[in-house]
Formats: sequence, C-alpha cells, structure tokens
Amino acid sequence: MLVRTFVPAHITAFFVPKFHDDPLKAGSLGAGVNLDRGVNVFASIDTGTLERHVHIAFNGEPVGRERAVISYSVSDEIVPDDFTGEVEIWQYFDFPNGYGFGNSAGGALGTALALSYAFGGTWLKAAQVAHKYEILNRGGLGDVVGQLAGGIEVRVKAGGPGVGIVDNLFFEDYRVLVVPLGRLSTREVLDGDVVEAIEREGKGALEKLLLEPRPERMMALAREFAEKTGLLSGELLELARELDKVISTPSSMIMLGRGLFALLGEKEVENAKNLLSDLNLPYDVTGIHEGRPKVGRWVG
Repeated sequence: MLVRTFVPAHITAFFVPKFHDDPLKAGSLGAGVNLDRGVNVFASIDTGTLERHVHIAFNGEPVGRERAVISYSVSDEIVPDDFTGEVEIWQYFDFPNGYGFGNSAGGALGTALALSYAFGGTWLKAAQVAHKYEILNRGGLGDVVGQLAGGIEVRVKAGGPGVGIVDNLFFEDYRVLVVPLGRLSTREVLDGDVVEAIEREGKGALEKLLLEPRPERMMALAREFAEKTGLLSGELLELARELDKVISTPSSMIMLGRGLFALLGEKEVENAKNLLSDLNLPYDVTGIHEGRPKVGRWVG
C-alpha cells in the first residue's frame, strides 16, 4: 500500500509559549497562516519480511533516527508492534528546514496521518501523536494544531489536538509572500531571555486581534510583536521597511526563522517581486491552504 499526505507549511505570526508536563496541555497561543505548499509524505507499507523495519527519508535522502527522531517516534507508536514488514516514509519539503515553515510538525503530522490511514486510526489520535513528539523533542509548540485548522488560524486556548482551541479568520484572495533567508533555532530562542518579552507582547497581540479579527490587523500586530520583542532587527528590519513601501499591509518576521512574510493583494505581487529581484533575494509567492491536510491512497 502507498499512502500520500499533504500538510501545509505553517507560518506563525506571533505566539505565546505555554509549557506543561502533559504534552497535550502544552502548546502556544497566537496566530498564523497555512500555505498551499508544504510537506508531502509518502508511506509505503509492504508485508512479507520476518521483522519489523521502518525507514525514513528527507527529500529522497535516507536519514537515521538522530536526524528524524520525531518522525521515527511517531512511527514507533503507530506501526503495530506485531507488524512484520517494511515501512518506508518519504518526506518532501517545499521549504528548507529550520526556516520557520513548520517542517518538523508537517513531517510528523503527515507521517502520523499516513500510517493511521494504513493501519487504522483517527485524525484526532494521529494528530495527538504528532503533537506529543513535537513537544517532547522541542520541535515546535503550535504548528500541528495550526496545520490541522488550515487557513489563517488563531490559537485561543493552548494545547494539542482535542485540548487546544483554534479559530479561523475570514479572508479574501490574498497571496502570501515569503522571503526565506536563514535558519533560527526554536529551541535556542525559547531557552533565551527573550521569552518574557514574547509572553508579554504575544498576549497583548492576541487580545487585540480578538477585538478586531481581520488578516490586516494580524499583520500589523505581528510586526509590532516582532519589533517589540527584538526578534526583528538589523538588516532584516531594514528589508521589512523597504518591502512595506510597495505593499499596503505591513510585512513581518517568520516565527521562528530568519525571514519575512506578507499578505499581498493581486496588484501588489509584481511590485514585491520586482523589489526582491532587484535586491537579489530569494522569495516565493503562494496561496493560502484552506481546510485540513490531505490524506489518501496514492496511485501515480
């Protein structure tokens, strides 16, 4: 059997980390947007061998447990102990790892959904397994529940699937501009002194967004959050200011990655592309993925 899942890339606009000893009660508050590009996961299940084997590959390259501990942990829990056969999981990422696109969660959730589809399970249980190992291995806090919700999401109660509460904003036909420039370690940021500022500014941003729940307001609050926490500074801040000159809604920093994102109207796309091309910077323009991830038997 060959199963394919698609999990949208997820950009966090602002957040408030919430830690708890119970992984399903840990997570984050905040808001973010799901893209129509992300992580495609293919799971091949073949029986007939004498032992149980699981193999995982990133973009076609086999990876050991130390590089994919979250996805291997997900597989260990979902693949039945008495299964004898080969399970091969191929994860393909549209965006680079560590740049703030929720790849870790996308790979974990895609793997959990594909294996649950093949071996039997439910969406909720699969998502809870993915969230649990994201939390335990500090891959991320709110990406799994955000990716499950799709669209432009607002996390109003922290926690994993079935515990946290996620709402959605209504939005028009926006395109999402992303400018991925480098890696930023979630673990290092959350271990640093900036956490107090993140908690304070993130809480304020969420309260304001719920009073005025519009995408444009989310972007303005995201920018305030990024600057007031000090996460957006230096050359990246200067680039954001240049970008703001050719678009109508403020750009902001991808949380957590060294890069920017913005919501663009149709007439603004070319202006943004021209600016970034002149600056010789990488960029992409995508749509917003509505609804939950896709999963099903693959024939192709």
